[in-house]
Amino acid sequence: MPTTMRAMVLDRPGLPLRLAELPRPNAGDGEMLIAVEACGVCRTDLHLVDGELPDPILPIIPGHEIVGRVAALGARVSGFRVGQRVGVPWLGWTCGTCRYCASERENLCDHARFTGYQIQGGYADYTVADARYCFPLPDEGDAAMLAPWLCAGLIGYRALRLAGDSRRLGLYGFGAAAHLLAQVLRHQHREFLAFTRPGDLASQAFARQLGARWAGGTDETPPARLDAALVFAPAGALVPLALGHLDKGGSVVCAGIHMSDIPAFSYATLWGERCLRSVANLTRRDGHEFLDLAPNIPLRADVTLFPLEQANQALAQLRSGAFQGAAVLIPGQAGARALGCGTARSP
Repeated sequence: MPTTMRAMVLDRPGLPLRLAELPRPNAGDGEMLIAVEACGVCRTDLHLVDGELPDPILPIIPGHEIVGRVAALGARVSGFRVGQRVGVPWLGWTCGTCRYCASERENLCDHARFTGYQIQGGYADYTVADARYCFPLPDEGDAAMLAPWLCAGLIGYRALRLAGDSRRLGLYGFGAAAHLLAQVLRHQHREFLAFTRPGDLASQAFARQLGARWAGGTDETPPARLDAALVFAPAGALVPLALGHLDKGGSVVCAGIHMSDIPAFSYATLWGERCLRSVANLTRRDGHEFLDLAPNIPLRADVTLFPLEQANQALAQLRSGAFQGAAVLIPGQAGARALGCGTARSP
């Protein structure tokens, strides 16, 4: 096993990531050393790089949609084996004792720590993770296709849980999370409408391909009122618009970790027992439920591949909306084969 590794490091928000050769970390008590096969590029990583998330550990290796193989087990790790494929999500550690942890709301733990934010992440050849917060993944298949499940998939699933039994849903922002959730909704025989940036015909066509009843810009009026609206785009101005398209008793669920300010709106827009709420992180229960469901759909991710050293290009293309679905970094020799970027879809 090598004693060093390559990683893309954020030294300070506002700066590009730098490629560095670092000592390979070691697994401590309760931890696993993981050889990274693939790491998804999430919009949360953009918020981190842009300084929109407070108090990151610096320097930090971003990345929290990690798929890899267990390379070594620390003391007191059970339930995993060397060579097993695992996933590492955003929620990386909680205290286990506070009132939130004690009531199955560990996602709200005041002392929680997050992968690629306060814990070194997966934009690297190796990473270390608390085994309690890792998920077993299928050994077969392409790791790159699984990586978006670890955040885009999980957060979409939690947002759907908070929307209850809604039958007609609006998805605002048709990116990594929405394109996976669309497949869950289709599997559950629920109807969805897709809202994209005005004029984004490519994303609208992509949404219709995945089963959208209707797809249009956020400046358009949908053909039916919504039971729920899930807002994945980090634009607060979308919230009053989504509320305005809700039927009575409906919910708007804001699914991002960061959002621009929500403009003022009249009480009449909310009245009629409409509800506005946010999603914060995820629980391990969400993870196990979603990862049990995904292979039965079967869930298929559209991914654009980048070698590890092109993380800055991947972030820039995510920011500009240059691709459909999700971006995934591939380290090592497999990443070299992805040079120039490639697009793939799980079989």
